[in-house]
Amino acid sequence: MIVLIIIILIVVLVGAVVLIFNSIVRLRNQVDNGWSQIDVQIKRRADLIPNLVETVKGYAAHESGTFEAVVQARNASLTAASPAEAAAAEGPITAALGKLFALAEAYPDLKADANFRQLQEEITSTEDRIAYARQFYNDSVTHFHNKIDTFPGMVVAKMGTFPHRELFEAAEADRAVPKVQF
Repeated sequence: MIVLIIIILIVVLVGAVVLIFNSIVRLRNQVDNGWSQIDVQIKRRADLIPNLVETVKGYAAHESGTFEAVVQARNASLTAASPAEAAAAEGPITAALGKLFALAEAYPDLKADANFRQLQEEITSTEDRIAYARQFYNDSVTHFHNKIDTFPGMVVAKMGTFPHRELFEAAEADRAVPKVQF
């Protein structure tokens, strides 16, 4: 009878460990998926930028400094391999796109161009998707960290390799409060 109780306890304990381990793996995979979604949206935005630049060039050919800044920021965002690098690349690309969109105010024909307006809307929509993907990623990372840092998950996590993941945080320069002057 005692042997049967010990066997049942061992089966329950092993079952609990397997369930906890599997839940940690699912959370790790959700974090990886979240990062992939950010990457997909950043690439989508990067694919739209050359079309936008070419459209604007047709109306404002002498604004080459702005075009170069946009292209450099785009390339930097594509090479980001970690959340910290991606966050650092976001400030310059947002600023460069803002300058490019501001050009439309100086060129009424550009502002009226249907292709420009469509690209502007697509990039704005993509920026919203990137923001949502970042939020999903950070929520997933937090949930993952909670699971591997609390008991009994921390015991099971030590059996596997479940390192902490980096949160996607705004760069220091992006945290500054903008000055508004009228």
